[in-house]
Amino acid sequence: TTALLFTVSSWSKDKPVPESYIFPPETRPGNLIVPTCKTIPVIDLCNAEGRNRTDIIQQILKASQEYGFFQVVNHGISENLMNESMDVFSELFEMPDEDKVILYSEDPKKSCRLLTSSLNYDREKVHQWRDNLIHPCHPLQDCIKHWPQKPIRYREVVAALSIEAKKLGLRILELVSEGLGLESGYFGDKLSEALHLFVNHYPPCPDPSLTLGITKHCDPNLLTILHQGDVQGLQIFNNEEWIGVEPLPNAFVVNIGNQLQIISNNKLKSGEHRVVTNSRVARTTAAFFIAPSEDSIIEPAISLVGEASVYRAFEYKDFLLDYLSHIGSNEVVLGRFESQSLNN
Repeated sequence: TTALLFTVSSWSKDKPVPESYIFPPETRPGNLIVPTCKTIPVIDLCNAEGRNRTDIIQQILKASQEYGFFQVVNHGISENLMNESMDVFSELFEMPDEDKVILYSEDPKKSCRLLTSSLNYDREKVHQWRDNLIHPCHPLQDCIKHWPQKPIRYREVVAALSIEAKKLGLRILELVSEGLGLESGYFGDKLSEALHLFVNHYPPCPDPSLTLGITKHCDPNLLTILHQGDVQGLQIFNNEEWIGVEPLPNAFVVNIGNQLQIISNNKLKSGEHRVVTNSRVARTTAAFFIAPSEDSIIEPAISLVGEASVYRAFEYKDFLLDYLSHIGSNEVVLGRFESQSLNN
């Protein structure tokens, strides 16, 4: 990859969509008008601590069963911190190429790196219309020294946001575990130890009907907390159709990852989703992935198994390897971890 043509944002201005970014007709979004969804539940978390707690828990479970997605408001993260973070992320992608080149790497062992399209750039058939910065956020004191040094306030602002995002994720997981009848703290410690940040940047695209920002997939982790800014682009697949998730001011989009589907023995579902581009404005989003430590043993919670355990026990790192080699084929990946009794 030539260093200065390394990201979509570096070369994409005033050019038609290159052949290598055009998806086959059956997977491209086309000119179909996708309805903006007013129905993805919006859950007011300020009600979760009082007498409405049971009601809020039921709303979370229902959304996690029907969509694998919901939005949360009044979540305790200040509007100021959210806005400042999104400003810093946008600034990072607007930096001159010579500043971004320092961050760019195709080495999977480098913990903090700027990529283009996906982790599979060299192996994928079609490229995705996005650049992204990825890095771990836990343990903070070890990770932060590898984070970008520019913009100057990046480390300070993102450290504050990552601490708050993790707290919010654990609070939601606690409500989920209560709703499923699991003991308090069930998702604590190793099951939610890892925290990774994916900052995605989707430059304006000359023809959004031909390409995708991210292809259809489910998240492999436990829970994702997403700040999608104020530009639409996220779509979820529900009841055989795509629906757009409306950006709400100061809300986070929460989605159920594969591990939560597995631990709940399919009582909750990980929602399939994709990202479309637009021709007018750049869209920048920040997704925090809360995940088990790689050596965690994952299996359905014993009290939820009932007659049959849908999945066998496995190490999380084995799941991740499988996931990366079958990305986009959720049924295939989950099928490989189903318990033998179901396959016979």
